[in-house]
Amino acid sequence: MADYKPNRKIPCVYMRGGTSKAVFFRDEDLPQDVAERDKVILSAFGSPDRRQIDGMGGASTSTSKVAVIKKSSRPGIDVDYSFGQVDVTAPIVGKTMNCGNISSAVGPYAIDEGLVKAVEPMTEVHIFNTNTQKEIVAQVPVKDGRTVTEGDFAIDGVPGTAAKVTLKFVAPQGAASGKLLPTGHVKDSIAVDGTTYEYSFIDAANPVIFVHPEDFGVSGTEIPAEFNALPNCQEICRVLEIIRGTGAITLGFAKDLDDARKNSQTLPKIAFVRRPVDYTAGSGKAISAKDIDLVGRLFSVNMKMIDAYMGTGAICTITAANTPGTIVNEIVCGRGKRPDNHAAHIRIGHPWGIMDAYADLKDNPDGTHTVLSGNLDRTARRIMEGWVYVRD
Repeated sequence: MADYKPNRKIPCVYMRGGTSKAVFFRDEDLPQDVAERDKVILSAFGSPDRRQIDGMGGASTSTSKVAVIKKSSRPGIDVDYSFGQVDVTAPIVGKTMNCGNISSAVGPYAIDEGLVKAVEPMTEVHIFNTNTQKEIVAQVPVKDGRTVTEGDFAIDGVPGTAAKVTLKFVAPQGAASGKLLPTGHVKDSIAVDGTTYEYSFIDAANPVIFVHPEDFGVSGTEIPAEFNALPNCQEICRVLEIIRGTGAITLGFAKDLDDARKNSQTLPKIAFVRRPVDYTAGSGKAISAKDIDLVGRLFSVNMKMIDAYMGTGAICTITAANTPGTIVNEIVCGRGKRPDNHAAHIRIGHPWGIMDAYADLKDNPDGTHTVLSGNLDRTARRIMEGWVYVRD
């Protein structure tokens, strides 16, 4: 009989943040060696396996995420937060990006774990995201020393209502490249198989490449199931991946398109954006053009359209809206819709409803505006706490 090796158990918390879910670990409970840590996380999630049947993963990018938290030694910062996108089908824990939705659960986690002192009625948690080297400030409601989770605030993509958590992404520009415009231009173009595609490449909170859905023969209002059912879906995704891969090369994340496809799936993201139009969300909710400022569709790992909208994607979108000449700016502020060419608040129509994004702006002498922080209102909830058993 082979030697029996019992599974190790590691403390963890399972949390929803916005429209995503993640397993939260304390840094000290995981191996400090990077390779060993990744092995533990992959085992905890049951990856790689498209069903993640033997772990905590939910078999989608939105539910296969990990957050590692520790008390910070940085001045003015409460906790350090490292995000990981756990690949469902490959043994990869992507660490080049942050997740805005999961960021909304970091403050509540830190308070309830005793890493931050609870101050009623609102505790401000200063978070340092190690992936982007940026600060996030979370405003978390508390009572009797614990995070308040029940409330009357609702976000599309999450059933019911909960307490509101406000996030401020401080100086989000240049999160991956150090520059707001990785190519140096507000617009670029690329020729693929004889067709030219226009795009805007913006790096804020996370880098996103924005393209016109019309250039690909789609409306941009499709929900994921409808998009996946298109007869030319595979061809559209092939071209999107070429554009996205070119962005990965620009960022220095890949040496060529094949390398980008295999080893830089998490960043950059790519998005369809178009002018407001009526459509029906995946929830069955009718979205009116008058209630939104643009329609957006984001794609994640393996070119999968996301059911809702990424938090960091929303921060990048509102930053792009305040950058004159970008595709997003022309949709949101163009054609005289906002004569002062700034957008302190935008409403993004996504596959499951509407997401609001806000910006604290500084007026510049030349009439432009600098985004001091991009802000989101989210909800978060602790779902489970205990141990996860990982295989040796």
